[in-house]
Amino acid sequence: MEKKLNFELVPDGCWHSNLRYVLPKTHWDLIKKIAREKAGGKCQICGKKVKVLDTHERWAYNEETKTQRLTEIVAVCKDCHSVIHIGFTSLKGNLERAENHYMKVNNCSYVEYKKDLALATEAHKRLNKIPEWFLDVSYLEEFLKDEK
Repeated sequence: MEKKLNFELVPDGCWHSNLRYVLPKTHWDLIKKIAREKAGGKCQICGKKVKVLDTHERWAYNEETKTQRLTEIVAVCKDCHSVIHIGFTSLKGNLERAENHYMKVNNCSYVEYKKDLALATEAHKRLNKIPEWFLDVSYLEEFLKDEK
């Protein structure tokens, strides 16, 4: 069954291939503003109403073409963002809160959480076998079309 909230473990070779690093600050600030306005003050994953939303980029990885393709930009609460980047969250020592949030949003057990995390970790290991990825941000044209 498809989960509302998922782990999105970024391959090590793509850690700095995100919009925040590849775009000028003014462009990234515009993207954040648009994403947050579209969200209307609610997390686009769990629906929680919050004052501050993080901007999150969703990526798809094509192992055949070695392409990291931007597929979506969403505004999310800090709790959902901590689950999405569970590896980083674990390094910061905030794992228990993220685990609980994952289980609450997905209405699942700890066993299911661990199973889903194991599957995401396996996919991450496989994607890490590709040392360099091509970056496809053509989605930005769609995302920004109303701003032109």
